[in-house]
Amino acid sequence: MIIAISKPMYLNNQTLICNTNSNTHLLSNKKRMLPVIAVLLFLLHSLQARSQQINNVANDIDTTDKKDLIDVYQKFFKVKPTKMAKRGKKKVYFSLLPTSSSVPGGGRALITSTRAGFYLGERRNTFLSSVSFSPYLNFKGRYSIAFRSDIYTSKNRYNIQGDTRFSRYPEYVYGTSTNRRGERLLITYNYIRLYQTVLKRLKPYFLAGIGYNLDYHMGINSVNDTIGFAKFTGYEHGTGVDQNTVSSGITFNLLYDSRNNSINPLPGGYVNLIYRLNPSFLGNRRSSWKSIYLDTRKYIDLKGRKRHVLALWNYIWTALDNDVPYLDLPGIGYEPYQRSGRGIEMNRYRGKSLVYFEGEYRSDITANGLLGFVVFANVNTVTGPANGRFSAPHPAAGAGLRIKFNKRANTNIAVDFGVSKGRSAVTLNLGEVF
Repeated sequence: MIIAISKPMYLNNQTLICNTNSNTHLLSNKKRMLPVIAVLLFLLHSLQARSQQINNVANDIDTTDKKDLIDVYQKFFKVKPTKMAKRGKKKVYFSLLPTSSSVPGGGRALITSTRAGFYLGERRNTFLSSVSFSPYLNFKGRYSIAFRSDIYTSKNRYNIQGDTRFSRYPEYVYGTSTNRRGERLLITYNYIRLYQTVLKRLKPYFLAGIGYNLDYHMGINSVNDTIGFAKFTGYEHGTGVDQNTVSSGITFNLLYDSRNNSINPLPGGYVNLIYRLNPSFLGNRRSSWKSIYLDTRKYIDLKGRKRHVLALWNYIWTALDNDVPYLDLPGIGYEPYQRSGRGIEMNRYRGKSLVYFEGEYRSDITANGLLGFVVFANVNTVTGPANGRFSAPHPAAGAGLRIKFNKRANTNIAVDFGVSKGRSAVTLNLGEVF
């Protein structure tokens, strides 16, 4: 979960692009996916060659001389530390981050993020599983209950992913027509998300599976609006007055993952390809659309006395049809894990296709790993109006502090400050952003 505390300043020369009715753009989207698939196959082959060596190193990390907030607490209050579990024993490692944050639409929220990491098999051949529970409440009708899970069974035979949430909140959207670029409109709605995916191991670190995705937006309305949601955005699907939208789809998934620990990835690689199909027989009454999401990440260990890691992230997300509900279009900060675009407001850029790049340098400040820092930069671009052209790049950059909460699960408290054109924001998170 990412918690954002921001002070936005909106400029008239910024633009949000989301609408297109061009059949030519639909065909070009499909053609663009051919090189994407080729890149995927190349990455799978190259990452497979090094994965065994990387994973063995990750499993043998020694935490004897490392420190975390639990050690600090035990020393300060003179609490006798618990005995370290023997390798291969099952154990649950908890992390908790309570905080208060400003929210879109005004006001503040009480937020608690709880994460648990555990092994369902021997550590030498089983990745760390994790579950997180992140409720928040602002005492003025805005609230959310979110539960996420990423489970690896013994010997990584199966990977079970889940994302369930119910939210009620306001959100800003941005105009796309020439005379409304940079302007924002506040909308309200209730949202139910139910994502469940089961993948089976085919080869070491390579899995394939099927899933079900439900996005249900209820009672979509604008606040103090004299123009109309549809006219303001220039998009007609899912922007009616007091409208409900349902996107109920089957996903086909290919996954390569040699990171060992998804909470704080160690040197390795990650490739995730999701093809989503929303047929009419699953409840998509007004539209039946398809999308492709390709997520690639690489973690490079730079040798040295302290930890030095270069983390690279890229995703390409595109809708293959012209009738996707507005709130289900690709948008910054709305990819499956909702962590992209540090320094940029969620939903600031939304379009039919979105390309995103981010790089981050991670290192320790103290030799015992208690304190660390990161420096990051990201950039995104979205498709234009009916011509389907990509907009000018939208960059952001920043730096952050890392505080080790639990060394056994390698969980950090991440405090990041990001800036972009017209905006700055502080984000808090349990675990690394990617």
